Parts: sequence; C-alpha cells; structure tokens
Amino acid sequence: MTLYLIGLGLHDERDITLKGLDAIKACKKVYFETYTSKLNTAQHNMEKLYGKKITAIPRSFVEEDADKLLKEAKKEDVAVLIVGAPLAATTHIDLFLEAKKQKIPVEVIENGSVLTAIGITGLFLYKFGRITTIPFNNEKITSPYDVVIANQKNKLHTLCLLDIQETKMMTAREGLDYLIRQGLKKETLVVACGALGAPDPEIKAGKAKDLKITRFPQCILVPADLHFKEEEALSIWKP
Repeated sequence: MTLYLIGLGLHDERDITLKGLDAIKACKKVYFETYTSKLNTAQHNMEKLYGKKITAIPRSFVEEDADKLLKEAKKEDVAVLIVGAPLAATTHIDLFLEAKKQKIPVEVIENGSVLTAIGITGLFLYKFGRITTIPFNNEKITSPYDVVIANQKNKLHTLCLLDIQETKMMTAREGLDYLIRQGLKKETLVVACGALGAPDPEIKAGKAKDLKITRFPQCILVPADLHFKEEEALSIWKP
C-alpha cells in the first residue's frame, strides 16, 4: 500500500497532473490539506473532476493525528492533496519522513509552486535569497523584516509569503504595512502578486506605500539590485 503526496498546482482543480489524477483514482482514501494555501475553486469541483470523495483536513490532522493517516496507508492506498508543490512545507516533509520510518511506500507527485510561479514577474529566480512568512500576530515579530534586510545586503531578492488562518488570508497590503512599520522605506520598489498560476494573475510593481491587490492567494516580492532585463520585465507590471 502507498501514501501519495500529490501537488495540485496553484489555481484550480484543473492544474492536477495526469500522473496525479491517475493516483487519486487508484486510492481508497483521498485527503485535502486546506491550511498551507488555497485553490481558487470549491471542493465539489475537485470531487467532480477527480471522481472521488475528498475529505478536507486541518493542520492539526497532519501535525497531531498523522498516525491515523499512516495507519490507513499501511492497509490501502491513501492520497494527500496539497496546494502547490507537495513538499514545500515542513509539515509535509515530516509526514514523508515518518512514513519512511514506518516503511510505508511513499510516492511524491510534483506540481507548480509559488517558488517558481513568481518567475512571471521577470525577477531572476536564482537571485532570490531566504524566504520568509509574515504572520498575522506580528506586533513583536521582527524576523520577516530581518530576512528582507539580510537578503538586501547580499543583493538577493526576497519572497514574503503571507499568513493563512483557516478562512482568513493576509493581504499584500497588510504585509507591506508590517514591513513599513519595521523600517522598510515607503518608496521601496516592491512587487505584489495575487492568483499566481491563473491565466490572468494580478501583479503590480510599485512603491511599498502604494500597492494594493484584490485576488488571492497573495505574496510580496522585495527586489534587490536589478539586472536591466529585470527592470524591463517589471516595467510591464507598473501602473
């Protein structure tokens, strides 16, 4: 029996790969991890396309009740559906490692991730430094801004992921306001991205004090020194 960790991509139920779809159809149980990110679709649309009943699971199920999931995987094929790439989050790596320890076969089926989808902005991916996440409860938190500053010193771009709590999702505007409170200059060139992976993602480049986007999920990019080709690409996204 096998545990399948299946990446769903970033936009909707149709981003599933053919390999992922085949695996889902072969599984007895199909779980959908709902806390790392969100798809721009309803669960019933996924069930209709995939031809399977899907059980949505919260963070606690994966982090605290993983033994139940792994016990099932010892007896039958089980799939965990994950928005983006299946092993981008440390929680999923822990699940992968625990399955290996218990000698449960694991198959990882890759898909697109925000880590690569930001390439549409024109910023060179190899020039990105450490990634950070801006949490909702950030009044006494400085580490996300510290990451931005450290990357800037090393002439590296920064990807700032934004917190998700159940149905609540942080906006790029909220994230930028946090960075400004921490010391980011209001005139700093930043990029706000929404609905990456969609046919028409919402991307804006401009001053930190000005940017606001409406579509979800959202993230922030803080560029460092720009190559002339990066400057040309970002000009596409300026108002």
